[in-house]
Amino acid sequence: MDMEIVKCPGIYCGRNGDTSGNFSLCGACPRGTRRNDSNDLSVCELCGDTPYFYDWLFLGFMAMISLLLHWFFIDFTNSRNRTGLVILHISAFIESVLAAILTLLVSEPAGSFSLRSCKVLQLSDWYTMLYNPSPDYTTTLHCTQEAVYPLYTIVMVYYAFSLVLMMLVRPFLSSRFSNHKGTKAIYAALYFFPTLVLVQAVFAGLLYYSFPYILIVTSLITLALHLANFENQDPKSLLKANVTDGRNIAIMVGHWVLHGYAIISITELRDPQLHAPLIALVPFPALFYVLTSYYTDPDKLDQVER
Repeated sequence: MDMEIVKCPGIYCGRNGDTSGNFSLCGACPRGTRRNDSNDLSVCELCGDTPYFYDWLFLGFMAMISLLLHWFFIDFTNSRNRTGLVILHISAFIESVLAAILTLLVSEPAGSFSLRSCKVLQLSDWYTMLYNPSPDYTTTLHCTQEAVYPLYTIVMVYYAFSLVLMMLVRPFLSSRFSNHKGTKAIYAALYFFPTLVLVQAVFAGLLYYSFPYILIVTSLITLALHLANFENQDPKSLLKANVTDGRNIAIMVGHWVLHGYAIISITELRDPQLHAPLIALVPFPALFYVLTSYYTDPDKLDQVER
């Protein structure tokens, strides 16, 4: 008499089946598969979904972080002399693009720019190691797996490719075209890449649901810091400084891109006729700062009549 098959305990434990109809004991589903809860067999089935628009935006955000850190440290470590840094900024961009292409090509289905993924259903999908069940309260059934395949590991693969490409290209460009000005930025990357991997490993689920708001708040703060860094806070002077200097133009446009990316991530353009026009608001924070800078300048406080 065959033993009755009951549903696996926990949220993520499943069984692997073979062509003859036999099933394994309950355990972790292999990478790229997920338990099917439509019946009591708890069979691990191959994920056949493709990433949603929001999933692509999340991956773009995680890739964007490393690129922005590259650009920041290239600029920050050469604050006294910024000449000759354009080639390093371009190199960082090309490295990031190539890393993204290679990451997509090695991911399933291999050799294409599409992805096969498991649908993200809830926050716990990112932290399956916290949901290993104990059916008899004495032993733990370990069912840790990548339930959000491949959104968890693909980011780490991208960072690995980015690091390798940087080490292959950037030292040569730094010594050949910029008088070793990129050396400190390379050292900085050797620190922030492991940090980004750790952040992805621990906070990926939280970032997945909150990154649009983190992005818009952070970009607004950094924009305000950039504008506040000008000694002359007169509106005309601020406007002139940010439309005549190439570096300042790049910083402003970059912040506008981040604002727009955050708006698209929050709305997901579910209603294009309503949400798309919101992108036109991206210059508003900068214009608001410039137009009100005269009234908020601390140097003007002593001129207020008491």
